[in-house]
Amino acid sequence: MDPGSRLILGIDGGGSGSRAALLVDGRRIEASAGPCNVASGFDAAIAALGELYAALAARAGLSPEALRAAPAWLGLAGVTGEAAAGRVKRALGLAQARVTDDLPTTLAGALGGRDGAVAAIGTGSVIGAQREGRIRRVGGWGFVLGDQASGAWLGRRAAEAALLARDGLEAEGPLSAAVMARFGGDPDALVAFAFAARPADFADLAPAVIGAAGQGDALALRLVGEGADYIRRGLAALGHRPGEALVMAGGLGPFYAGRIGLPVVAAAGSALDGALRLAALAAGGSPCPSP
Repeated sequence: MDPGSRLILGIDGGGSGSRAALLVDGRRIEASAGPCNVASGFDAAIAALGELYAALAARAGLSPEALRAAPAWLGLAGVTGEAAAGRVKRALGLAQARVTDDLPTTLAGALGGRDGAVAAIGTGSVIGAQREGRIRRVGGWGFVLGDQASGAWLGRRAAEAALLARDGLEAEGPLSAAVMARFGGDPDALVAFAFAARPADFADLAPAVIGAAGQGDALALRLVGEGADYIRRGLAALGHRPGEALVMAGGLGPFYAGRIGLPVVAAAGSALDGALRLAALAAGGSPCPSP
């Protein structure tokens, strides 16, 4: 490949998986890898990022060194500040990369430069607003102390409720039965799972909550209602205004969209598109169009 080719790289790293896109003189090459939360699993995140860089380099006919020197924007779950960002850059040997949490890339992709708000509800959760170039947020504190409404939060709450039902402190229902069935009806197996589980593992239980809510299960409906209320309160705290764009992003965003009682609009693009957009702007170019 021509060493003078213009390269722009964007990465979207989340708790359930990671994706990367490389623009080579306008041609877009993509790759995917495993979970990439630098707070809950730094070594696994670095391994996933290394896999993305290697795959893109191979597909583009570049050396790994050339790709690591390219302008890039990495929006990664679990990046809590400059110290965490610097640790990622040192581990990967990145030269011209910007490393942030995934809210800036999510906003840039979903809003495409417009003012508005995004509730990104996936394995984790964060709610952000962009107005006149300023970004504000609610949440994004990680699974241990936050991630309300998220897949991991729903799964953890469902697992807790299943044990409460086992003790006679919560009514039995389709949700508690579905969770216990996952572990052969053995509460000790559920407890052992919980001690070793990552956020993505708890999020694997979220479909059981959604399915039970569709059956009218009282517990599932209560959990979903709490999640929807959290999203509404987060948007209010950010001063979301009627008429401003509101995008429900992430794997569970569309699920909650009809439950928060607010008008929503389709995303202009994905968080990966946002990472490319920000990388291009940081490199002094024009925003990259969505595919």
